[in-house]
Amino acid sequence: MQIAQFCHRYRAVAAGVLVSVWCVNGVAQSGNEAWVTDELSTYVRSGPTDGYRIVGTLNAGEQVEVLETSGDYTRVRGDGGDAVWILSDELQETPSATEQLPELESRVAALTDELDGINEEWEQRVATMRDTLEARQQRIDELETRNDQLSRNVDESSEQVRALQARLDTQEEDLLLRYFMYGGGVAGAGLVVGLIVPHLPRRRKKRDRWF
Repeated sequence: MQIAQFCHRYRAVAAGVLVSVWCVNGVAQSGNEAWVTDELSTYVRSGPTDGYRIVGTLNAGEQVEVLETSGDYTRVRGDGGDAVWILSDELQETPSATEQLPELESRVAALTDELDGINEEWEQRVATMRDTLEARQQRIDELETRNDQLSRNVDESSEQVRALQARLDTQEEDLLLRYFMYGGGVAGAGLVVGLIVPHLPRRRKKRDRWF
């Protein structure tokens, strides 16, 4: 989303630069205004043909007021206030490059500053996103490390449980064997006693003598 917004703003600034150039270059003739072409100073005459004498010059890019047109010539009034004739081909309906340049440079400078601001803002956002991603990745690494440690602990505990269970099983078998041997010994002793006692000589009782 942020990348899309930045691209949209970047395109808007670029479009602004193009529009500025178009607006400056596309200024239409206002009223009867015209501009001398950007060539060198142009000679002007007292009448609308080449046969009239040259009465002066107009500077390249100078703005003039159009009064009338006759044949290949146009009658204009310059900054000096005099009405003179100039070849129509040496007039243009848009401001000269000399007049356009300062305004264009100003607009380009303003748009460049805006673009620099956008770039700075974007760099800050990228840095913030990078820090956030690094923090999240660090947290993920920590969780993975913790998970691995817990897995190892579980394996170790399981191994200990199996070892203890095996030990308990062995002790239980030993205890049962001891009980069996003890019981067998008691039974055997009883059997022996039962076999021997009946064959032992009985002790006779002494008779009491009265005489």
